[in-house]
Amino acid sequence: MKISSRVVIGCLKLTFLLLLDCQLTSAQVHRVNNENWDIGVWCAGATGEENRDAFSEAQLWSGGLFIGRVLATEIGKAWWKGSLEYGFDLIPVLVGSGAQHIYGGGFEPVVVRWNSGHTIRRLRPYIELAGGAVVTNTNLPLGDTSSFNFAARGGGGIQMSTKRRQALDFGIRWWHLSNANLGVRNPEFNGVQVSVGYHWFK
Repeated sequence: MKISSRVVIGCLKLTFLLLLDCQLTSAQVHRVNNENWDIGVWCAGATGEENRDAFSEAQLWSGGLFIGRVLATEIGKAWWKGSLEYGFDLIPVLVGSGAQHIYGGGFEPVVVRWNSGHTIRRLRPYIELAGGAVVTNTNLPLGDTSSFNFAARGGGGIQMSTKRRQALDFGIRWWHLSNANLGVRNPEFNGVQVSVGYHWFK
């Protein structure tokens, strides 16, 4: 099953259109500063290159659970005002298509997110960095590589408040996988990942 990169590009366009359609206001989203816990479920799709310069060479689909806690609320001033959040991801589902069909899972013990203190109607932007690892049933990429790969990603997105203490999450990030020379060869997966999630704040 090979998924065209047009799917990812379409999701990117939709996300940017949502941002352009909204006007900047001072209204607050339903999440309040006293809500320190962030529990979410998410699914994501990524397209990228492994062995050759073809951005549609391989696709990776994943889903999981995010648990985060706000460490510092509403710090900073002006455009960089916001809250610092630390969390981790459990990734029980990882499926690959393209040159090979794989499945596996992973975890991200480090997810650092900066939630902006500014809102656009019901939208709150954020940026984040994360790191972890994935394990697959066969070597990724195919060949004399490794079934264990380290993962790093960085990007951002928006949370759209739906109900009090609940929000939709749309994210776009750069995703990198490599085995750090655990295999004979160390090719890399580099691609764009688009995610959709839902959060409950406690």
